[in-house]
Amino acid sequence: MTSAPAAAAPVVATGAAALDDTGLRKRRRRRRFRASVAAYLLVLPAAAFYIFFVLRPITLSAQYSFYEWNGIGPATWVGFANYVEVFSNPKLIGAILNAFELIIYFSLIPVAIALVAANMIRAIAASRLAGVARTVLFLPQVIPLVAAGIMWSWQLSTNGLVNQLLGLIGLGGVTKAWLGDFSTALPAVGVIGAWVQVGLCLVLILAGMTKVDPALYEAARLDGAGPVREFLSVTLPGVRQEVAVCITVTVIAALASFDIIYIATQGGPGDSTLVPGLQIFYLAFYEREIGTASAFALVLMALVLLIVLPLQRILRGKES
Repeated sequence: MTSAPAAAAPVVATGAAALDDTGLRKRRRRRRFRASVAAYLLVLPAAAFYIFFVLRPITLSAQYSFYEWNGIGPATWVGFANYVEVFSNPKLIGAILNAFELIIYFSLIPVAIALVAANMIRAIAASRLAGVARTVLFLPQVIPLVAAGIMWSWQLSTNGLVNQLLGLIGLGGVTKAWLGDFSTALPAVGVIGAWVQVGLCLVLILAGMTKVDPALYEAARLDGAGPVREFLSVTLPGVRQEVAVCITVTVIAALASFDIIYIATQGGPGDSTLVPGLQIFYLAFYEREIGTASAFALVLMALVLLIVLPLQRILRGKES
């Protein structure tokens, strides 16, 4: 007879515990909901900005690319005719090829220089010279691209500093208007881009070198590795992620270049320095061919993605 109340007590306790657990779960769900709402409210301004200034223009460009339109009058549906124009017009194809050539100057050369310079600065990190070198090499990155284009246009002119220095060392016969010659205009613009991009690559790679374990360098020296082997076996693998970021950013800068070229050459002489960004500007605002300009812009965006995404996967390897 005394066992019945004892058996009923756990049932009541279990029911109360279940109610407590249910209430606790409800409170947790409410807290998560409030936290989610707060997070979305914080993200909302940036999302609205991104939608209005990025996604909306891309959508409108995609719409305009199927029309022939001068930006003022009525638009005429032309289907894929603007895209056919992009891939069949030698001038537009030449602009794309020029952008690919600029990758050498805007990306490969700055990354190579930054790797060597960062390794040298790391070796003398304790000296004042390291700080001076970092400042001097990063300085071009903080100069506006328009100012850099104007400054280098003066230096590379017929009577500019570059030709004066060549004359002083007895190479006056090779002097020329570097930005006005068909054979040297694009490399000269590339040099300006390389000068600008070195600073960013240097800072990123130096930051990557700080996370490399010093014990790895000591182990390499104990194994008899020289400076070159130490750089190839320890430093370069350690900054792989940073190099991937540098190449990605600089390749995008090369393919989407506009400021420096517009200030320095405006695409000339002829079309020797014409690039997609500049051609899109001319098509839209000078020739009033909004449809072709929009199609070319979308082709450029697709080209950047087709190059950058596989490049990131290859450079980052398994860690991507």
